[in-house]
Amino acid sequence: MKILVVDDEADVQPLFLQRFRKEIKSHEVEFNFAQSGEEALEYLQEKHSEVVLILSDINMPGMSGIELLGHIRHDYNMPPQPVVMMITAYGDDENYRQAMDKGADDFLTKPLDFNLLKEKLKTLSE
Repeated sequence: MKILVVDDEADVQPLFLQRFRKEIKSHEVEFNFAQSGEEALEYLQEKHSEVVLILSDINMPGMSGIELLGHIRHDYNMPPQPVVMMITAYGDDENYRQAMDKGADDFLTKPLDFNLLKEKLKTLSE
């Protein structure tokens, strides 16, 4: 399963690679990383048909995760659409409502519960 993680924080990539070490080694998942919404859209232009899941932070400089979600749902609306899970440090109702209105499939809060995320991925792959 190809996963694109979009987050402006530099420590996110090593954290995901460490927490999913076993799954990466057994080729269950493959992670790609973008540090901005703009970078994520560039990546998706080339590889949108390969990406099964997008995990995007909401609060990023430049294009927010909510804006990115709008682009994804508008530009890649042919099946199979990627599953998009929004991530935020702020579990506030407004971000949740905006993300769901724009077509988010799920909503996660930081700090990420990696066991919960792995369960969600297991459900996705079935």
